[in-house]
Amino acid sequence: MRRSEPRPLRGRARLGRRTKLLAKRLEPGDVAIIDHPGLDRVSAEDMIAARVGAVINTSESLSESYPNLGPLLLAEAGVLLIDVPDDALFEHCRDGELLEVTSGGEVRRDGELVAVGRVLHAAELRAETRARRDQIGAALEAFALNTIDHMREERELVAGRLELPLLASDFRERPVLVVVRGGGYLDDLRALRPYIREVRPIIVAVDGAVDGLLDAGLRPDMIVGDMDSASDRALGCGAELIVHAYADGHAPGRGRLERLGLEHTLVPAPGTSEDVALLIAAEKGASLIVAVGLQFSLVEFLERGRRGAASSFLTRLRIGEILVDARGLSRLQRREPRWPLRGVAGAALVAAVAILVWTALGLGHVVALAAG
Repeated sequence: MRRSEPRPLRGRARLGRRTKLLAKRLEPGDVAIIDHPGLDRVSAEDMIAARVGAVINTSESLSESYPNLGPLLLAEAGVLLIDVPDDALFEHCRDGELLEVTSGGEVRRDGELVAVGRVLHAAELRAETRARRDQIGAALEAFALNTIDHMREERELVAGRLELPLLASDFRERPVLVVVRGGGYLDDLRALRPYIREVRPIIVAVDGAVDGLLDAGLRPDMIVGDMDSASDRALGCGAELIVHAYADGHAPGRGRLERLGLEHTLVPAPGTSEDVALLIAAEKGASLIVAVGLQFSLVEFLERGRRGAASSFLTRLRIGEILVDARGLSRLQRREPRWPLRGVAGAALVAAVAILVWTALGLGHVVALAAG
């Protein structure tokens, strides 16, 4: 008996070149049309959480230089992932119109073929990921060279020359929880609830992470970012608002807050918004910084792109002695629930300091070259 072809998947088209913004509009069964080279893990997790039916990428989902995990996560979650050769779909399709997507990579509208692409299957992606892990050395070399290139223009991140205004939040000798919308950050927040209840840290949300915090029943004391991915509701929650501006003072997010009538403070700085949040906590006297959703692994750093990776790397060098990864902290809590919480934090801090010392010994000559 001849096996029948699977029925085409039908869903509403949702188009967005910035995946993190598109994710806010996605509904179950939608067909997400994106332009996202080297699809990263966080974006994939956002689309999986939205329960999309298919993802059509007008760029190569797989990175050529490192094993990005986004495509494999989508495929293993049962989401049909198709790479198409160009971005013509952004001109030919309208947001909300009904599309049919076949398992062979065809995209149709009212029976008319509008695009054909390559379906990325889970087995193929696993093999590709293994191959790219074998090639990680070249990506690491490029990362190191790019970091050196950007050290000169961003060396104030290491030197501690970042000028900060007076802030309403008092960080002196207080533990701080910095929350970024990174992979698994909501799970880490749930695991850290005992820590939050006992220690009552200052909570700093970086941009879109504030919505996740509020949904989890936690109110941030401060929001730092360019204010492009947080909802109006979240921005009006009463937290102190810090707009991250470019080093020249230009701040695209300032106009939105002015339209909403929300008071805010401008901080011009190089690097990313999460770097600024970490540096604010450190420079204002935090005793300990627990980071939720931050990138710590090599692959996560490489997913940032060269500018983001360089500034993140430098920021960690600057504040490493008081920085703790929430992921490790929450895992220790789950494995040894009877440990006193301060002991757990101390163990995580010792590990962080050990890593920092090893990094400093191995890369000290790089920093010296950049600062010279």
